[in-house]
Amino acid sequence: MRSVCVYCGASAGVRPAYAQAAAMLGRRLAERNIRLVYGGGKVGLMGVVADAVLAHGGQVIGVIPEALLKKEVGHHGLTELHVVANMHQRKQMMADQSDAFIAMPGGIGTCEELFEVFTWLQIGYHAKPIGLLNVEHYYDPLLGFLQHMVGENFLQRAQLEQLQIAAEPVALLDCLAHFKPTHVDRWTQQRDQV
Repeated sequence: MRSVCVYCGASAGVRPAYAQAAAMLGRRLAERNIRLVYGGGKVGLMGVVADAVLAHGGQVIGVIPEALLKKEVGHHGLTELHVVANMHQRKQMMADQSDAFIAMPGGIGTCEELFEVFTWLQIGYHAKPIGLLNVEHYYDPLLGFLQHMVGENFLQRAQLEQLQIAAEPVALLDCLAHFKPTHVDRWTQQRDQV
């Protein structure tokens, strides 16, 4: 992995452990010479992870829509800051620049980005690893819902098992580094069951 896209909150959340994990992830990325690709913000966990990478000599590529830059939430101290027209361009550029994806605690935007790249993996648009940094069990309710999807036959267990999950950054980076994609063609399976 030469670059990892990190999705996370523009807020720091209520638990100090979230920012601590973001700082540790940034440090570990820099130590492993893995470039950070992220949404280009200077606020919340986004700013924490970017600042930690930079503080430890790493490279950071930010991609931010012009509208958010005008709200003065952009980080101008990055290795590269790309200003794009809209969120669609932002997400595409971030995905194109990345070898893997990590979702840290965050809000609806973080979830939307996670589900988009997870969908792309499911339908074969990419074969890049995706990880959840499940700090303080933040994603436990979401993981329960994904298990419910499996039980209701809207998600294949093999597809869910491709999502790498760890509570701390080093373990998650190790999981992503050893990821082997398994293509599961749910449409063929459903056709064969009919």
